[in-house]
Amino acid sequence: MSPNVTQQLEECVARLREGCLTEAQLRELVRTVGESGARRQSLLYLQTATTSVTSKVVGTLLIEDGAVSDVPFDPADWPYQTVLEAINAGWRVIRFPAQLLSGHERDVHVICEFILEKWE
Repeated sequence: MSPNVTQQLEECVARLREGCLTEAQLRELVRTVGESGARRQSLLYLQTATTSVTSKVVGTLLIEDGAVSDVPFDPADWPYQTVLEAINAGWRVIRFPAQLLSGHERDVHVICEFILEKWE
């Protein structure tokens, strides 16, 4: 619970004890609680060559506001070059990768996919 919501709840309890709690004060608290829960989850998928958070990112997908966001075509322009950079920018790892085989029979390589989240 946010400090603002907690503070408003405590104020309402104090006013209730004093016998001066109003409907308007309760409605303001309801509005504040509603706004504090309006956060959205963003997901960031980062594909790497190894399971290390310092491994170079080789693929990325970003989901914001319930839609897939475009990422730059050039890997040099991607927002994160490693998973560690994303973590340091506030992303939280919610799934560490299992190793997945990718490619054709002659060109098989391992891709590791980290899934990270942010709540905004």
